[in-house]
This record gives sequence, structure tokens and C-alpha cells, in this order.
Amino acid sequence: MSERNDERYTHPLSERYASSEMQKIFSPAHRFGTWRRLWLALAEAQRELGLEISSEAIEQMRAKLDDLDLERAAEYERRFRHDVMAHVHLFGEVAPAARGIIHLGATSAFIGDNTDLLLHREALTLLRARMVRSARALGDFARTHRTLPTLGYTHFQPAQPTTVGKRATLWIQDLLLDIEEVDFRLERLRFRGVRGTTGTQASFLELFEGDHGKVEELDRRVGRKMGFERSYGVTGQTYPRKVDAALLGTLAGIGTSISRFGNDLRLLAHLREVEEPFEEEQIGSSAMPYKRNPMRAERMCALGRHAITLFQDPAMTAATQWLERTLDDSANRRLSIPDAYLTLDGALVLYENVASDLRVHPAQIRRNLEVHLPFMATETFLMQAVRRGGDRQELHERIRRHAFAAAQRMKEGADADLIDRIAGDEAFGLTREEIVEAIQPSRFIGRAPEQVDAFLEEWLQPVLDRLEAEADAAAAPPEVRV
Repeated sequence: MSERNDERYTHPLSERYASSEMQKIFSPAHRFGTWRRLWLALAEAQRELGLEISSEAIEQMRAKLDDLDLERAAEYERRFRHDVMAHVHLFGEVAPAARGIIHLGATSAFIGDNTDLLLHREALTLLRARMVRSARALGDFARTHRTLPTLGYTHFQPAQPTTVGKRATLWIQDLLLDIEEVDFRLERLRFRGVRGTTGTQASFLELFEGDHGKVEELDRRVGRKMGFERSYGVTGQTYPRKVDAALLGTLAGIGTSISRFGNDLRLLAHLREVEEPFEEEQIGSSAMPYKRNPMRAERMCALGRHAITLFQDPAMTAATQWLERTLDDSANRRLSIPDAYLTLDGALVLYENVASDLRVHPAQIRRNLEVHLPFMATETFLMQAVRRGGDRQELHERIRRHAFAAAQRMKEGADADLIDRIAGDEAFGLTREEIVEAIQPSRFIGRAPEQVDAFLEEWLQPVLDRLEAEADAAAAPPEVRV
């Protein structure tokens, strides 16, 4: 009985979350096409350094880089039980003049590991583009709401006011720190190189009849052809697996930033102050028609959490490598590395979508602030009353009692009456109008607007100046699947 397509597991990352751009990077066609480019670079460099490789072989290889018959490759792999050798034979079929020199002196790690490093570089660059675009969207948001006072929270308890724009700069700063980390990883990423079976380059030394200089030059030339100025200083059969751990640690850091933003939005949605986009016909709950669940923020948190946990895989792999290498890394890396990038790609698609269309409700923000602002202004009342001749210690005790009584009313469901209590207390000598004037929200936001301006100019704009063109060159994010 033939198997139906709908009876096979499909991965949610490819079906629901990750963009086609990121999926293409880790697709079989792109991976195997990269293998062929590595074989071409190796053959070109070997010919340049004097090995007997014909120009016809090079030309055929170059012409057939993307002539991939993956069904034919699968047939070869079933025969040989070896994926690299399957593609060696497949490439030789379409480039017959090169059949005898493809993969000359190389080991599977030359193809697999160097390809993985190239895919790391491409995927990191795409993630950086998505972060830049998200940061730009939040920068526009912060600039628009730089002066809008809002209640600040510590421990999710009411604290000193801030502004909506200032709060957004905290989210931007997380992204800028992640971009800085990605920049560092890209700058430090190196080529595994042309190293042979256990990293000694013995096979290449044999090919070049003991000429160490040519072996070293071969390594440099192949790396440069693939866009790397440096290779790792030494390797066993593979590049250091600590590299994967470091890179997925960077991805885990991006996951924490995404989760933090998503969690803040969920809290603000509960307060009805700031909300993610909500489509006209979107349904928040199958049972409760009135609900507007923060679905996108929740999904961002879920995907961010997955990226954080995936860091454990390469960390454990790096910790358990044996001598020059062991193969228990292979299956794990096939899963954890692409999944980490596809997971974050899906989360950052959501991030940009949400950051570009945040819904702000100023009236609700003002209402929430007004409930708590009189309590925060008690020191102002105290100072004004003392300047008019009052006793600081006596007034402090009176404020404490009034504040506790007003808070108790709130807990019992009534409105707080702290303003009326202080206005009615002759010891303060303050009219209700004076008290209301003293608690204007703009008096309590400190330098928040100026901090927004300085941060956007001094920190965000230089990153946009450097990377905005690269970010805009990336394909537009796909429509978010609700």
C-alpha cells in the first residue's frame, strides 16, 4: 500500500514558522550545491598549484554546479550507504572530465564541515538582517511615543513612571547587544580548511610530493575562494565543535531577547495599554468570543524558549568529542543546528511584524497611571508642606496613614481617595488644585524623552547606517500565519 503524504510527519518550522529564505539556506539543493562549489574550489586550487587537472574538468564542474538530480543521488546513497560518495559519483556523471579528480585528497569533513560553516555564516547574516529591521521598527515606535508617560514597574509592582518610548529602547538595546554578538561571531568565524582525514594534511602532502609550502597555500587558496581569510589553527577530522556551541549560544541569547519582548507585550496586553496587531476576523478563543489573546507574543516566547534549549545539544556534543573525532555528533547536528536557525527566523519574522504595528492605548495608559501617581507623589506633597512650615516627621506619619487607608480602599474595590485625604488634612495646607497640579505625569518621567533621543541617535542609528542596506536587501518577511 502506498504511503499518503498526509500520513507523514511534517515539521512545524517549515510548515508554519520559518521563512522560505531561511529554509532555502538549509535545503538539500543549497547544501549539495555548496558541496560542489567546495569541490570546484579544491580542484581549481590544486590545478593552480601544479596538479594535472584539465581546464575541461574545471569548466564542466563550474557549468554543472546546480545540475542536481536528488533522486539519482538517493539511488547512489542506497547503494553506497554514504552520502558524500553518492554526490561524488553524481557530480562525476554530469562533469565526466572531472570524474577522476573530484574530492581528490579530501575527506567527508572537508565537504560537510566547510559547508556547515558557510551555512552558519549565511544564516547568521539573515538573522542579523531581521534584527536590524525589528530594531528600526521599534526605533520609529520609541520616537513617536518618547514623551507619553506610563506607569513603570519593578517586580511587576507599580514603580516610578517612565515613557512608552523609553520602555521600547530597552527592547531595542537587547537587539543591539545581539547584533553586536552576531557581528563578533561572523568576524571570528573561520574555515575548517583542507586538512585531510585526521587534520594532518598527509594526503595533500603526498599529492604535492612533500612540498609543505604548496599544502599550506592550498589551504589558504581554497579558504579565500569560499570567502574566508583564515582557517582554524589546527583541527582533528572536524572543525572544533566548540564553534557550534558558541554560535548556538549566540542564538540562545537572541532567543532570550525575543522572549523578553514577547513577555512584556503579554503583560501590557493584560493591562490593555499596548497590544500586538489583531486582524479584523481573527478569533482569540474558540469558547470565549470576546478574547484578544496575545497569540503572536506567545508564539515568540515559545520559539525563543526552544532556541534557548537547543543550545544544550552543541554544548554536550563539544564536551563529548573523542580524540580526533567521533560520529555521535552527526545526527545531532543535523537536527539542532538547522532547527535553531529556523526557530529564530520564525520568531524574528513575528518580532518585525509585531514591532511594525504595535497598538497603543493612551487613555488606558493614563488611567492606570492616575490610579497610582498620587502614591508616588507623596514625597512632593511632604516637601511642599514642610516649606510652608510643617513638621517633616509628623507629616510623614500622616501621609503613611493616609496612603495605607487609600490603598485599603482600592483592595476593597473602591477608588483610591489619597488626594482628597491630603487636601482635607489641614496639617498639609495644600488645596486640591495644588495637589492635582503637583501630580502631572510629565513631572515624574525624569529624562526619559531625552534618553530616547540620545539612544536612538548614538546607539541605534550607527547600526542602521552600517547594516540597513543589507537588511533591506533581505526578502520581505512572509505573511504571519495566525
